[in-house]
Amino acid sequence: MIHPLPDIMLEPLVRAGLLEDLGRAGDLTTDAVIVDGDTPVHAVLAARQDGVIAGLDMARLSFALMDARIEFRPHAHDGDAVTKGARLATVRGPARGILSGERVGLNFLSHMSGIATATAQLVELVRPYKAAITCTRKTMPGLRAIQKYAVRAGGGSNHRFGLDDAILIKDNHIAFAGGITPAVTRARAAAGHLVRIELEVDTLEQLREGLETGCVDVFLLDNMQPDMLREAVRLVGGRAVTEASGGITPHTVTAVAQAGVDLISLGWLTHTVRVMDIGLDYQP
Repeated sequence: MIHPLPDIMLEPLVRAGLLEDLGRAGDLTTDAVIVDGDTPVHAVLAARQDGVIAGLDMARLSFALMDARIEFRPHAHDGDAVTKGARLATVRGPARGILSGERVGLNFLSHMSGIATATAQLVELVRPYKAAITCTRKTMPGLRAIQKYAVRAGGGSNHRFGLDDAILIKDNHIAFAGGITPAVTRARAAAGHLVRIELEVDTLEQLREGLETGCVDVFLLDNMQPDMLREAVRLVGGRAVTEASGGITPHTVTAVAQAGVDLISLGWLTHTVRVMDIGLDYQP
């Protein structure tokens, strides 16, 4: 079971989405078409495809912020695997608030459920192996907390939340620092006792140099093919965590996991994932 994020973290995002959608004049369509906006109506959030749910609280808040009288009753929980046609929640209350909050709520719910669904599919593909599926910092600005939450809802784990989480020395850091050894040595000298150091390498020669420093906690094995990954894991020999990354897809993730790495990180889980098809259906 995944622990939900507190409303105080979610409400600003939903509020901003509603303000953007309402613009300068409010919901022109609903105001014009619905004679009595206070008329109580009943609608259902329903899955239009199989998937894993994430973001129900975002949907709830989109209606609550439009009208506190709207009742949102969930029939599923974040992290649940559902089938096409499943009822996710019942929404009851004034028509105007439901219609005006619908799109923002669906946008968040569909996007986050798409992330959770894609993550769950990858987790299943590597289940026989020790590798964990994780995301990256390639998130949409302002949405990192909820996108990473959606990864957890799908059974994945989270990489760094920000630059202040850990030290990750990448190719440009190495180039600007004058090499792997000086970069890693300076990082270890500057790191606090709780700060881990990860080093990105794309060749076995770089990996060997990083191992010789004795200062690296995690090796990011970038764009390596399975055979090279297997050799890299052998060289590390359990002295550090191994993470495979770069160009990994559902078609290749199992072969990567078979190489014996500890983590598989995928940026596309949060920046280009396909949304899950979810709709709001009026109930007469």
